[in-house]
Amino acid sequence: MTNLILFLNAFLSYFLVYIISAAFVVIAVLLGIRLRKSKDAKEALKSKE
Repeated sequence: MTNLILFLNAFLSYFLVYIISAAFVVIAVLLGIRLRKSKDAKEALKSKE
């Protein structure tokens, strides 16, 4: 029983680290897309002038 508790503790710890890392990746990708669209829109306005 002790081994199962230790295993679950380690598993949940690594799972939490994985979830946090995945959340950072998703946030970074979404932020990059938003910034790229903003930059493209500004350049489109400049080219029309």
